[in-house]
Amino acid sequence: MSTATATELVSTNPATGEAIGSVPVTPVEGIGEVFERSHAAQGAWARLNLDERIEMLKRAIPVLDKRAEQIGALVTAEMGKTIAEGMGEVRYGVDGLAGKLDEIAVALAPETINDGSTKSTLYHDPFGVCVAITPWNFPFLMPLQIILPALAAGNTVVMKPSEMVPFVGQALADAFNEVLPTGVLQIVHGDDEQGKALVAGNCNLIGFTGSRAAGQHILSAAGRDLKRVVLELGGKDPMIVLEDADINAAANFAVRNSFRNCGQVCVSTERIYVADAIADEFEAEVAKQTAALVVGNGSDDGVEIGPMVSAEQKASVIAQLEQAKKDGATVACGDEPMDGNYVRPTVLTGLTNDMPIMRDETFGPVACIMRVSSDDQAVRLANDTPYGLGAAVFGGERAEAVARGLTAGMIGVNQGCGGASGTPWVGAKQSGYGYHGGREGHRQFTQVRVVSRPCSD
Repeated sequence: MSTATATELVSTNPATGEAIGSVPVTPVEGIGEVFERSHAAQGAWARLNLDERIEMLKRAIPVLDKRAEQIGALVTAEMGKTIAEGMGEVRYGVDGLAGKLDEIAVALAPETINDGSTKSTLYHDPFGVCVAITPWNFPFLMPLQIILPALAAGNTVVMKPSEMVPFVGQALADAFNEVLPTGVLQIVHGDDEQGKALVAGNCNLIGFTGSRAAGQHILSAAGRDLKRVVLELGGKDPMIVLEDADINAAANFAVRNSFRNCGQVCVSTERIYVADAIADEFEAEVAKQTAALVVGNGSDDGVEIGPMVSAEQKASVIAQLEQAKKDGATVACGDEPMDGNYVRPTVLTGLTNDMPIMRDETFGPVACIMRVSSDDQAVRLANDTPYGLGAAVFGGERAEAVARGLTAGMIGVNQGCGGASGTPWVGAKQSGYGYHGGREGHRQFTQVRVVSRPCSD
């Protein structure tokens, strides 16, 4: 968690409450100068060709590789996830960086279309200055999803990491700035005040990952000047367990995906619809596995679930739990009081789809299990939400047909929702506005420009 004053942002370890250190807050009145530097640097950066920009970005890989252990420890210290998860996030990002940049280079290369009379070249050009407002739950990986395609395309970037994780954001920017020209990537520290000033400022493109409510405000503000936006927003991800599912495999996934990173994942499994015929066995197995999870300081050996990122986040989850119990939900496991920012992973049963906890994003370690009598009922209830980020279906030969009935952007069959390498990370309905990743996702950080001439020339 963190606290901000007019001049400094203090980062605090959510597991211990101890201050990690502070960074200077960027004054709102100074953000105009930040944009001036970005625009001044953008012309020369865009005049480099695509291969030159990609090569320069790749020079950051050995810098990040040398600092990976330090940055992984920062991830754990600032937002609370376990050392294994923190290091895993950083190593995954660094080890995949070269391949990701190669993928972006292919996506942004010019294309030629020839119909016999006209030859057209489609260029993927920069918009200008991109604002990147990035979240705290994956403070290393999520910024890369925005800044890599934006920079490769020839945009300059002004990045504001979440105020919860300023040191991770600064470490990432520092590594790239060892190899990039001055002004190409700048970092702004602060809270909502700085975020609003960035959105309102002299930018051409906004990339944001965060809550649906914040995304709505950004889209509304950006609309006044018709700024381009790419928004990855929240979810209330469903899981459907059919009667012919492998119960152990389904339960293993439900526990892992509901509670990893203390449930603070946009594609956490929050709603589980299980066929009546196997519900008793499935619920018992999920409760058994959940009860065995070790909760504690993410830097300690053997800990599987760290703390919530802040006292405010914990209070929000506890309030949802208390309301669910008042509404008639049954606690099958968990819901034991814990000190500090810790929340015991909890399994709820006896739910109905009109309860707030089945409709509002929780972003915490709560798994809600509801029994259904048919595939059609499961699909109807799973789709009864404004969200549509990820989903999962566990079952036999009917599972893919059930998956095709879901209105999420990404659906896993007998696995999580993440797709093969090169596929986009995409949300449906109010879980996304645009998307990133994959060929088409990378291109959303570019202005398509068509140059045509007669074939006879």
